[in-house]
Amino acid sequence: MNPDQRSPGSGKTAERGKSGPASPSGTRQTLREIRDDIVVMWWRFFDWLAVVSWKKLLLVSLLALILGGIFKQDGPIFALIVVSFIIKAVAGGKRRAELTANAATQRAETEQLERTVLEARLEALQAQIEPHFLFNTLASVDQLIQTDPPRASKMQQSLIRYLRSAMPQMREGSRSSLGQQIDLCSAFLEIMAVRMEGRLQPSLSVPENLKSAVFPPMMLQTLVENAIKHGLEPKVEGGRLEIGATLVDGQLAVHVLDTGVGFMPKGEGGVGLANVRERLKALYKDRAELIISVPPWGGTCATIKVPYEIAPATSPA
Repeated sequence: MNPDQRSPGSGKTAERGKSGPASPSGTRQTLREIRDDIVVMWWRFFDWLAVVSWKKLLLVSLLALILGGIFKQDGPIFALIVVSFIIKAVAGGKRRAELTANAATQRAETEQLERTVLEARLEALQAQIEPHFLFNTLASVDQLIQTDPPRASKMQQSLIRYLRSAMPQMREGSRSSLGQQIDLCSAFLEIMAVRMEGRLQPSLSVPENLKSAVFPPMMLQTLVENAIKHGLEPKVEGGRLEIGATLVDGQLAVHVLDTGVGFMPKGEGGVGLANVRERLKALYKDRAELIISVPPWGGTCATIKVPYEIAPATSPA
């Protein structure tokens, strides 16, 4: 007999063997999946009971009783409703508190992540600004060495002071204080006063007790740069620039006042007032603001208001 020849029923027997009853392991896997689905549905129902209002639960229960009467299942539906009310009364408050705490934790983690991203953007922004400012200043020093050595020496001393104020902040990575930002801007103004050859008259009016307050980095210098670039430099005779700080209704109000040509909105990118507003919103939500006003005598006053908070003391190196 040819080994390839088989009896007519041999193929059917093989097919029956392949399509036979499911193995016990497959049945157990299916039962486990059903059990897991039931557990997930139960906890979703439990979480819903915890957060739903009593009024809405009562309306849903009445609707369920009506549907149960229509389908002749009012007994089981009534039992489920009674159990739901008992669960909500006994464990609903605790579960609602847990869900609220989890949601608050998630929000805090999200806000912390947003703040971390913002700080990284801020550091990248400062990394882009500092070389540009330093190169321009060094170029001015080099030019003044040949034409006006005393002015070159004065600018060099101001640049050294600026770097002494800036470098520790870059290394520490701690929260910036208003005093640190004042020191930076003071050195920056000394450099700009030399550049503008007497057309800039800087003035500082910041109480000592406010210098320890928390203040975001780079924002004050941004206002100073805008005041010089758009207010005082276009004015032939220049003018005065004042940095001041006060407490207003529990908020720290820091202003930059200039006697320049007045506020003229610019559509330029980069560091500007729109950038300051964006950073304030990211850091403080709606608890901080940037206010632009025009004094009666002309010029521009830009004021940043932030919540008043004392900066943590930095440990000595």
